[in-house]
Amino acid sequence: MVKRYESWRARSPLSRIAHVVERTGLALTGGSCGLFVAAHLARSNFYLIGSGVAIFGMMIYGASGFYLGIDLPPAPQKMREPSPRRLGSRADAVELLSAAGTFLTAVMAAIAVSSIILDELARPRGAMAMFLGWAFGASMQIAAGIIARTRTHIS
Repeated sequence: MVKRYESWRARSPLSRIAHVVERTGLALTGGSCGLFVAAHLARSNFYLIGSGVAIFGMMIYGASGFYLGIDLPPAPQKMREPSPRRLGSRADAVELLSAAGTFLTAVMAAIAVSSIILDELARPRGAMAMFLGWAFGASMQIAAGIIARTRTHIS
């Protein structure tokens, strides 16, 4: 934890501002993905999302996923060394978890946006599958972000 704080202090003020702007942009992107999927769900006859509070909750959850899961802190060198019997290190597995979550949420958002633009009626099963895919992807991002930020204490 001390090393991360020291590296933040070593940055220039302009670099700090750029980092905050970048992370805010990532959070807005995640929130937009949540909004698109929520809008798609709201158009279905499933009525899973019926209130503004639920839509806002999806936006916050999506923003959390993109904020935590995309800009992962670097792994300690000890975790970076791959085992000769494995495909990669534990740090690589966390990066894959983040990447897969980002990909899944983005795909679900793209499908939702295309459905809205093409004015297609969302079927309940499809809407539920889209919601579950998006929620699973956002959860993968959040898990990867938490693991990456706590792994210095684990190793």
